[in-house]
Amino acid sequence: MNEPNNFADASNRKLTTYQEARLQNTASLRQLVVDAAAFILQEEGPEAVTVRKVAQKMGCSTKIIYSLFANKEGLAQQLYLEGCKILSSEFESASQSEDLQQYLINLAEVYWEFGQRYTSYYKLMFGGAFADFKPDEQSMKGTVTAMRRLLSVIVSAQEQGLIAGDSNAEFIVGTIWSSLHGVIHLHIGGHLGSVAASHAVYKGTVALLASSLFAPAAAAKHLKQE
Repeated sequence: MNEPNNFADASNRKLTTYQEARLQNTASLRQLVVDAAAFILQEEGPEAVTVRKVAQKMGCSTKIIYSLFANKEGLAQQLYLEGCKILSSEFESASQSEDLQQYLINLAEVYWEFGQRYTSYYKLMFGGAFADFKPDEQSMKGTVTAMRRLLSVIVSAQEQGLIAGDSNAEFIVGTIWSSLHGVIHLHIGGHLGSVAASHAVYKGTVALLASSLFAPAAAAKHLKQE
């Protein structure tokens, strides 16, 4: 009967140094703290996210939280990046359409839904909920990643001659995003009435933006065919 070759198994196993193990444990602990903070954020809102409350949720001292994130702003940055991941995932799940104008409308609707379902994340990311937190370069890269699907639609539309003018794609995305954010921000502030009334204003804004982008190119194409 052959005995298992334990030596061979051991030689094929990747060794982990003490420093690597520490880093792995630290990364896991950081993620657990972010998860706890995210739970508080969603359940109670941005104002409830404090280092003390997160420590209580984790059952540890505030010193451990500070050792992992330095300060509340460091924790806020991780929550911001977590929000970017969620938004990116939501955009990726949007109904795709060969009609790029309709696809743009679908993505805009996903952004509205993100603001409704993840209001606390939205307030943190785009509403200045943490007064002392300013997104750094890493956070800005996370935002760009989240918005890449919207950017790709605009670039494709330009390449196909569906959008007139010579504005660059980033400028167009910024214009769209600013307009949509304005409606959501007014809604969150209670300035547009009920959710249904706010959503109607939002969809009207999206329709105007989409038609202003795509209609001139469509009209020019029609004139050429006459």
